[in-house]
Amino acid sequence: MMNYDRQPGVPAFTSTEFAEKESDYAVLIPVINEGERIITELNTAYANRIHESADIIICDGGSTDGSMEEERLKSLGVNTLLVKKDTGKQGAQFRMGMFFALKRGYKGIITIDGNNKDSIEDIPAFIAKLKEGYGYVQGSRFVKGGHAENTPVSRYLALRLLHAPVISIAAHHKFTDTTSAYRAYSAEYLKDERVAPLRDIFVTYELLAYLSVRASQLGYKVCEIPVSRRYPKKGKTPTKISFLSGNMDLLKCLFNSAFGKYNP
Repeated sequence: MMNYDRQPGVPAFTSTEFAEKESDYAVLIPVINEGERIITELNTAYANRIHESADIIICDGGSTDGSMEEERLKSLGVNTLLVKKDTGKQGAQFRMGMFFALKRGYKGIITIDGNNKDSIEDIPAFIAKLKEGYGYVQGSRFVKGGHAENTPVSRYLALRLLHAPVISIAAHHKFTDTTSAYRAYSAEYLKDERVAPLRDIFVTYELLAYLSVRASQLGYKVCEIPVSRRYPKKGKTPTKISFLSGNMDLLKCLFNSAFGKYNP
């Protein structure tokens, strides 16, 4: 295990590498106490041999539920476990992962939630688009070939009527599934000084909204590809976004991104 001290734009964290860099692409999966959801997701990835297409890197926010047991992660094809030892939420986890991935020299990064809602088997389609020269690739359940299952009505309406239209206007490109973290970025895009994702202002959901609009603003090739997102039919919706404060944070991030508040 290696310790990384806090530095500007990157939280303090530890890395446990189960294998060396084996691919040109990395999959970053942010988690915190996802329990069986992340294990099921990793089992799906392993069954579809995703670890043969990209290095899977878990970006843990400090799980205490036993889901990050190292031998099990290793057996499921995980390449590296990163554990945040600092403040911040999802944005800090992504910055930790991006720093590590760029330091390792990957050509592109795919991000996906660790709550087993997204079709992780579609990772190769994102890699194909990165190889074609795209700087930003958004996964969408709403484009032709995509699939949405049991999406909560309130989320569907907020996304389709507010979030996606605002992001699309700011980006000068139509996007349909802008709250989804299932996406890909080229290393060139992330290393661009005009983007600068490794900044401490990205704490919660700011980074996802910002990176959605910045790519096309700067002339990078962008697109959406079809994916599936499935919510459970019954029980609690798997999410870390609280109804009131979480959604208020999302709206703040949305409009700050739209009005260029995060631009370097």
